[in-house]
Amino acid sequence: MTDAPAAATADAVAAASADAYPRIVATLIRVTGDWTLAEDCAQEALTLALQRWPHEGVPGNPGGWLTTVARNRAIDVLRRASVERRKLAELAVLASTDPDPAPAEGDVVDDRLRLIFTCCHPALALEARVALTLRTIGGVPTADIARAFLVSESTMTRRLTRAKTKIADAGIPYRVPTGAALTERLPGVLAVLYLLFTHGYNADGRPAFADEAIRLARLLRQLMPGQGEVSALLALFLFQHSRRDARRDRRGNLLTLDRQDRRRWDHAAIAEGLRVLDGTPEDGPYALQARIAACHATADSADTTDWPAIATWYDRLAQVQPSPVIELNRAVAHGYAYGSAAGLALLSQARAGGALDDYPLAIAVEADLTARRGDHDQAAALFRQAAEVAPSEPERRALLDRAEESLRAAGPRGDRPRA
Repeated sequence: MTDAPAAATADAVAAASADAYPRIVATLIRVTGDWTLAEDCAQEALTLALQRWPHEGVPGNPGGWLTTVARNRAIDVLRRASVERRKLAELAVLASTDPDPAPAEGDVVDDRLRLIFTCCHPALALEARVALTLRTIGGVPTADIARAFLVSESTMTRRLTRAKTKIADAGIPYRVPTGAALTERLPGVLAVLYLLFTHGYNADGRPAFADEAIRLARLLRQLMPGQGEVSALLALFLFQHSRRDARRDRRGNLLTLDRQDRRRWDHAAIAEGLRVLDGTPEDGPYALQARIAACHATADSADTTDWPAIATWYDRLAQVQPSPVIELNRAVAHGYAYGSAAGLALLSQARAGGALDDYPLAIAVEADLTARRGDHDQAAALFRQAAEVAPSEPERRALLDRAEESLRAAGPRGDRPRA
């Protein structure tokens, strides 16, 4: 090992925890049945790494180091608590094995997948299922989950605690269900994976979460090959994630889809997505979203995108899964397919209920459609307004860049028409 400065050590711990933390928690929950113990031991391993790695150096296998420390800590706690011999024996066997083994070929049911189905048990409220899995599997901070659900961090902490208590009190089994129970609980699992992917794909998200969502979606597809929505969700992830390397310019600013260098897209991922999507039913919400994403992914350029087809898919999606955000995207599609006036009309309808008030994407869509209509001064003002409420710095910079472009398109102030 070599000495590591504090900043590099913190980065190493963060990188290792993104992968190791959910593995540690899921494994310890399976063995001990104790959620709090599992999370505490995983957290203690991370804390110890921050204390020791600056002096001892970052291990060659950081994830394995964290796993070993957490499991040893769990053994110590159980021994002191005089837990029954069976659990202690299982932990002793676990501690003697490879701390970071490679997944067995064909093993599609790992601890994290079991834990997802446990978290998504129908005895829990939907919000509790999503929040608990994001926290336990994805390692998403409680504060971030609270913001997603528009509640305080203390409120979300209490909800998570109640959910874990209910799992323990109700004796909810730690396993992947079969038969009708599997079908019943699938929508909740897909919703969790979708949010997990989104948390990694967002402008300020952690890519490891998107990668984890794709990995788990692949596992789920192997487990449930006859479920079209599982395949569709995986295809959707692959199409979206294929653009990850082209979403920013050299300054780190976000690029909209029409401005991305499509040569930098992951065309192998697109090809896999098309294979996965082939033959799936078209009536599910993820299947419809995947077909929209496929239209974008297979177009040679923004000018050759089949916007009428995308508008038709969004019309169907709005019927299957109506929401303000889907209506917003539908307005975009119609605006590009049939002209800015058509898009602005649908946008006005989508915003009528007030659900999109101060939503930066809604303001940005209005700005874009207004620019396409030719009113560049108004578009610039709207882009600046969207930037003021943007949730991240990359998004704010991108919107301000669009405002500057609109002003340049408007020409010198003296050349602009007077009111």
